[in-house]
Amino acid sequence: MVHPIVAEVTDRVRERSRRTRTAYLAQMRAAASRGPHRSHVSCGNLAHAAAASPPEVKKAMATGGGPNVGIVTAYNDMLSAHQPLGAYPDIIKAALAPLGATAQIAGGVPAMCDGVTQGQPGMDLSLFSRDVIAMATAVSLSHNVFDAALMLGVCDKIVPGLFIGAARFGHLPIMFLPAGPMHSGLPNDEKARVRQLYAEGKVGRDALLDAESKSYHSPGTCTFYGTANSNQMLMEVMGLHLPGSAFVNPGTPLRHAIVEETARRVAATSTLGDDYIPFCDVVDERAIVNAIVGLHATGGSTNHTLHLVAMARAVGVIIDWNDFSALSDATPLLARVYPNGSADVNAFHAAGGLGFVIRELIAAGLLHEDVQTTMGKGLSRFAAEPWLDDGRLAWRSAPAATGDPDVLRPADDPHAATGGLQLLKGNIGRAVIKVSAVKPDRRVIEAPAIVFKGQSDLMDRFKAGELYRDFIAIVPFQGPKANGMPELHKLTPPLGVLQDKGYKVALVTDGRMSGASGKVPAAIHVTPEALDGGAIGRIRDGDIVRLDSEKGELLIVSSTEPLETREAAPHDLGAERWGTGRELFAAMRGVVGPAEEGAMSFQLAEREA
Repeated sequence: MVHPIVAEVTDRVRERSRRTRTAYLAQMRAAASRGPHRSHVSCGNLAHAAAASPPEVKKAMATGGGPNVGIVTAYNDMLSAHQPLGAYPDIIKAALAPLGATAQIAGGVPAMCDGVTQGQPGMDLSLFSRDVIAMATAVSLSHNVFDAALMLGVCDKIVPGLFIGAARFGHLPIMFLPAGPMHSGLPNDEKARVRQLYAEGKVGRDALLDAESKSYHSPGTCTFYGTANSNQMLMEVMGLHLPGSAFVNPGTPLRHAIVEETARRVAATSTLGDDYIPFCDVVDERAIVNAIVGLHATGGSTNHTLHLVAMARAVGVIIDWNDFSALSDATPLLARVYPNGSADVNAFHAAGGLGFVIRELIAAGLLHEDVQTTMGKGLSRFAAEPWLDDGRLAWRSAPAATGDPDVLRPADDPHAATGGLQLLKGNIGRAVIKVSAVKPDRRVIEAPAIVFKGQSDLMDRFKAGELYRDFIAIVPFQGPKANGMPELHKLTPPLGVLQDKGYKVALVTDGRMSGASGKVPAAIHVTPEALDGGAIGRIRDGDIVRLDSEKGELLIVSSTEPLETREAAPHDLGAERWGTGRELFAAMRGVVGPAEEGAMSFQLAEREA
């Protein structure tokens, strides 16, 4: 039986989305009704599409007897998470050939890494890269010679972008195929310790680089539970993966078998296969609610208060932060993975992983079980783990008990009663905060504001010794309209140092913090943003600000003059809009919507109404 809060949220999302979801499905049904698109393209079109293919592929595509699978890949060999994807197309093609099916690389999408651009000018392109990826995915599939599609991508903006683009071709069966996390390196607690020592000037850059290199050391996704690994959880709980495939390491026989079987499965679910399951039938309002619950239960990334909103709109489903908040209150925290604990995702997977989490949440009534998935009807199929049975891919039930209660717990004995992602409201605006890693005595902070011009300003004043006191750091003009809403993750070490020394500190910003939001209370994604007239742009040094994550309040409680009569503080954005390609994104900054609507540069849901 579905939990009453889950049922209530699902009902209101369904009602709120009735027009847009109906319009989306009508568009997808119309596309599907025309049958395999290759039968409608001209001979010249088809000849162009197959010109570079081997003779046997040309013949198969011409006869149309077997499905042709379009591959959209985020492969590059600079980023560890995407480097393994380079081998996938050949594996996919080889797996499909015995079935009379074919595959082609339909296109590539850019894949940038916030870990590389953190604190650099390129970070200002990061959020908008999601929409570029969505458009690149649409271009890739626009040739209309595909009967199904595989999305090869892993990290922060890549999976949401692939999802949004794929949704516009929702009449096709579409599956997602990750690379898996790198093997464990330097423990996350030790990495955080060295970062903090560096921020205090107690170790040099050589020690910091050594620690970072031992943490990020081989092909695969970073092993902390940030946005990249949250993406993989979402794809699995929405039924868009093979069960249990999110956190299998790259370069292993099991990962190879998963790639092969994903190819076979997506081909089988095309209109030319035996079990047609289009993407639009898999991702509905129940799947979106399941995704939010999964995010809360695992302590996932705050970035998905943006990305999931945008992804949902791409399939005609309208969600907001009230839905996130209500579901957080109902969802217990089952996992503690860094930055919410000391373990990494490999330890989480070994303790029982997503199969364990999905089974527990279904049993507690917190997930809709009766959903369509790429594997067929019923999410219970995903309460399983893959293994090699005499070399062949097979599934067995997820472990009945956790392998490590410090990492993973059942729903009746959770780490915390709620998910830890909360909505804040008040005269500063609306914001979100992740408190799963924040100690209870730090969840309410009232202190004087110090307004900073950006990350560098705070870092410089910290190094100068000016910030050893109680304060709430206000960092405005970091929203999507201002400069693309960069992550401000470089602020974590200095604020962590101050907090550890006993000072009451917190962060309030209209920017992002990161999928790795940690122990310092941070009210992020403040809406309206400063450039949109938001009150955060009118806060002054010395105003008393209260961040109360227990009551859900974000307030200026005392100021020298009424907030509504103040002008926004002057802020020169010129330097943040030029160079490193940032000037190319002026049009996106001009049309981007607010954070709570997904910070999208195209408003899909409204246009479908």
